[in-house]
Amino acid sequence: MNNFPWLTLVVVLPISAGSLIFFLPHKGNKVIKWYTICICVLELLLTTYAFAYRFQLADPLMQLTENYKWINFFDFYWRLGIDGVSIGPILLTGFITTLATLAAWPVTRDSRLFHFLMLAMYSGQIGLFSSQDLLLFFIMWELELIPVYLLLSMWGGKKRLYSATKFILYTAGGSIFLLIGVLGIGLYGSNEPTLNFETSANQSYPIALEIIFYIGFLIAFAVKSPIIPLHTWLPDTHGEAHYSTCMLLAGILLKMGAYGLVRINMELLPHAHSIFSPWLMIVGTIQIIYAASTSPGQRNLKKRIAYSSVSHMGFIIIGIGSISDTGLNGVILQIISHGFIGAALFFLAGTSYDRIRLVYLDEMGGMAIAIPKIFTTFSILSMASLALPGMSGFVAELIVFFGILTSQKYLLMTKILITFVMAIGMILTPIYSLSMLRQMFYGYKLFNAKKSYFYDSGPRELFVSISILLPVIGIGIYPDFVFSLSVDKVEAIISNYFSR
Repeated sequence: MNNFPWLTLVVVLPISAGSLIFFLPHKGNKVIKWYTICICVLELLLTTYAFAYRFQLADPLMQLTENYKWINFFDFYWRLGIDGVSIGPILLTGFITTLATLAAWPVTRDSRLFHFLMLAMYSGQIGLFSSQDLLLFFIMWELELIPVYLLLSMWGGKKRLYSATKFILYTAGGSIFLLIGVLGIGLYGSNEPTLNFETSANQSYPIALEIIFYIGFLIAFAVKSPIIPLHTWLPDTHGEAHYSTCMLLAGILLKMGAYGLVRINMELLPHAHSIFSPWLMIVGTIQIIYAASTSPGQRNLKKRIAYSSVSHMGFIIIGIGSISDTGLNGVILQIISHGFIGAALFFLAGTSYDRIRLVYLDEMGGMAIAIPKIFTTFSILSMASLALPGMSGFVAELIVFFGILTSQKYLLMTKILITFVMAIGMILTPIYSLSMLRQMFYGYKLFNAKKSYFYDSGPRELFVSISILLPVIGIGIYPDFVFSLSVDKVEAIISNYFSR
């Protein structure tokens, strides 16, 4: 059984099973929804089985590798493999996508196309996190854009065409740089194109060329995991998208950029990364403070949550910039923890929008009495977002702090300064979270209204909220569960920097 192509099965299953949706009856909304959820759950079980029984934790090398010649003409392989860095995001993808299809239950318009696009995104994300070939990485990166564009422009809010166009312009513009970098690395120094990650990792480039490659990849990933100043598509997109799309965007799409930074910029281009890492730290601290101070000024609820997730991605950039074991482990933990928390916050914002049909915060108020269950889950998850001890956000940010302080690369004064500025950002986080809670749930506005009786969240919505809440608290109490996956691989990446 060891030669069984697990990863190919996992990558191809959602999109191929999703294309069968179009043969289901047009009117059977329930059938389509149950079919999609069954596919997602089956996929999640398959990945969990493959990772639990076929993956050795102590081995920092690639595992479950597959290598098939795809296009003979220019040596293009279908190369897949996973290691400690990519196993967390893949499981996160499975989890969040299953919950997002469950959250998309109210969608009835064109539901066949909607669910097919969800499954196509699923395939693209898992393919990206497990690809071992630069061109395959790029193809999966592009496969992601079209479903998101369609989901935005068909099921979005009022300004959906504007935000969908903005999204596709930003991300496709970033992908051009990604393609240039991929081709540059593949064609450098040999007659045959080498697109394999492992051979590229051992190759050394002239430092100027490496810096050029690095800038190209950095721009591409900076658009995706929004790094200031390329973040402006994110609030618009999140403000207009349907909330199940928002869950996928916040939970997984943003993590693709961070994963690319670790996988390509840190592993393949170490010299350029050690030159650029101080700048990454500076940009990360600016981003934390900027997004945390822009967030209270947003009237739109979803835009406020979007800025909070920009602020949390700042921690990931800082951890990548602090070239240290602890910092990089903190990055992987923050990727997973923010994936859960961001998705949950968008889901709760969407469910409360379904109840009251109001988007702007200053029109809301007094909802706590009408919808107590949503109020409770929203409060708990906002606390998780502002890094309350005992939740996963706290552990991740704390470990990124430790990663800066233990980094061997920077002087003590720099580290103290950066930590101090980051701490200011951590103080700004509760301001916007708690003021958001106050504007939504406290006060008298809706309580005085005539239709003061809303339905509270039903069993389906409660199930989604609780199943996101459990891993958040679980990781917060026992973070070693995530570290045990990544710690050996992280050591292998970091030892690259200090051995040379």
